Amino acid sequence: MRAFVGPLGLAAAFLSPVPSLAQNSLTLDQALEQAATRSPLIAAAVREVDAARGASLQAGLWRNPELSATVEDLRRDSRTTTITLDIPLELGGKRSARVGAAERTLGLALAELSKVRADVRADVIQAFFGALLAQERVQLAQGSADIAGRAADAVALRVAAGKVSPLEASRAHVDRANAQLELAESRAGLQTARAALAAVLGDAAPAFEGVQGDLAVLPHRPALDELLARLDASPALLAGRLEAERRRALVDVERSRAVPDLVLNLGSRRDAAAGRTQAIVGFTLPLPVFDRNQGAVVEASRRAEKADDELQALRLRLLTELQDASQRLAQARHSLAILQEAVLPSARQAHEAASKGFDAGKFGFLDVVDAQRTLLLARARYLNTLAAAHQAVAAIDRITGR
Repeated sequence: MRAFVGPLGLAAAFLSPVPSLAQNSLTLDQALEQAATRSPLIAAAVREVDAARGASLQAGLWRNPELSATVEDLRRDSRTTTITLDIPLELGGKRSARVGAAERTLGLALAELSKVRADVRADVIQAFFGALLAQERVQLAQGSADIAGRAADAVALRVAAGKVSPLEASRAHVDRANAQLELAESRAGLQTARAALAAVLGDAAPAFEGVQGDLAVLPHRPALDELLARLDASPALLAGRLEAERRRALVDVERSRAVPDLVLNLGSRRDAAAGRTQAIVGFTLPLPVFDRNQGAVVEASRRAEKADDELQALRLRLLTELQDASQRLAQARHSLAILQEAVLPSARQAHEAASKGFDAGKFGFLDVVDAQRTLLLARARYLNTLAAAHQAVAAIDRITGR
């Protein structure tokens, strides 16, 4: 009897990457290109850069002078007309401090844009391989369901022939039902993964039928020491440093506001009754007796210190995350090597032996089911390990801004 030869070939086929059969399949390069041009997160970050450029332009402008005119007594022969021009003069380095803060705000916006692009790229890679993994799981579950179905049919024939107990037929039917449930769950997981990928691409619904790629191909990443050397160039850390600099620049802005501005008054007064015109020269200078902006200076100083503390905390967090991601990638590579070289071949050989023994009447149905389950679990673990490896790569790229 050869009922298990077909399922065995199908199970063995699962040990190789399954290419996408969708006509409208999406590759990783296409996904990255689409996200770069259509991601709302990137678009929002670009808007913020444009806004910061506008704020920088505004910060460098001089204050406008004010023109005022008054007329006393509306009769032509006796009226007095006064015209003055008030010219504000910023003292204490207000304009330079304001410009410096605006420039740092613009630099921060540019750094945030780089960070968002790195985050989106990492999200796309993670979602893409999540969808690819979900496709592989559907293939695996479909194969498991096919094997369970053929096994149930084979056992039914043996029961009809009186070669095995009807109890084994019941067990085979239960195994087939469980395999069908796993297939339905894997299909639902694929729909969720496709929707998640579409979201990071900027689409409300998937515009693709599937994704095309090879889970088994892992990108190379440097060793931990080299990754740690690149940490200071991390987009997130760069944004944190620029935020600390911006906060310190705001302290200078608040300190400059402690110096009052001088307003120069220039004008003339025409007295029609006396027939003469008089020049007017004066100035206005607030006296910083009570309000010297001391509260705002304290607030800005503490926020600058807080930004420094947050920068240190961010660096420690990124350091920990980078070490963790690198270790997870190394462990995943080690596990994949063992799975490919030892676990999967052994599971396949055990399944082949159990199937042949069952056909020859040497083994029972449960022996074949156990061997089959071991093979499928090994393949599932292989897929999960690949997923962990790709997630670790995405985490490394997110931190380093690759």
